Amino acid sequence: QVQLVESGGGLVQAGGSLRLSCAASGRTFSSYAMGWFRQAPGKEREFVAVISWSGGRTSYTDSVNGRFTISRDNAKNTVYLKMNSLKPEDTAVYYCAAPRTMFVLTTAEPTFGSWGQGTQVTVSS
Repeated sequence: QVQLVESGGGLVQAGGSLRLSCAASGRTFSSYAMGWFRQAPGKEREFVAVISWSGGRTSYTDSVNGRFTISRDNAKNTVYLKMNSLKPEDTAVYYCAAPRTMFVLTTAEPTFGSWGQGTQVTVSS
């Protein structure tokens, strides 16, 4: 099981930027895709972005495509989510997650077995 710790959340005005970080430990980080999910108040948790184990492939949900960028540094066991042009509807708790299986690029929440504690992102209008 991998341990994940997010950081970088906070309060930002609409149009602003934030960068979330997720530090991983406990297993071979570079063998696993990594994902970001979010959960807004009163809503179910949803997929945001995923990056392959090498960093060569990424996928985003439509609502953040072109505004958010996922990246990773395997030497630091860290995955990032750079969020630009933030909107009030981006307000949520953001979670990083690792799939249960190595070398699988997936966006489906049930396939992720390790989760961080979450970091709050609040975008004011």
